[in-house]
Amino acid sequence: MPVAVAPYGQGQAQPSCFDRVKMGFMMGFAVGMAAGAMFGTFSCLRIGMRGRELMGGVGKTMMQSGGTFGTFMAIGMGIRC
Repeated sequence: MPVAVAPYGQGQAQPSCFDRVKMGFMMGFAVGMAAGAMFGTFSCLRIGMRGRELMGGVGKTMMQSGGTFGTFMAIGMGIRC
């Protein structure tokens, strides 16, 4: 016989506030990395970067964008709980 799964608040433990903040940071970091990849590629190609210099510039933009957006998402999730 299958086991019934209850929604949050009815028998299962809800994620803690710290877990929610971590999840917000990870989601924001992933979205920021994707946006940084697009914008970083276009801006680096526009100024004439090629090869290793291009990869370094795009990687730097991805990390900066991911960190910034992840931080704001984590703050937003912290405010919500």
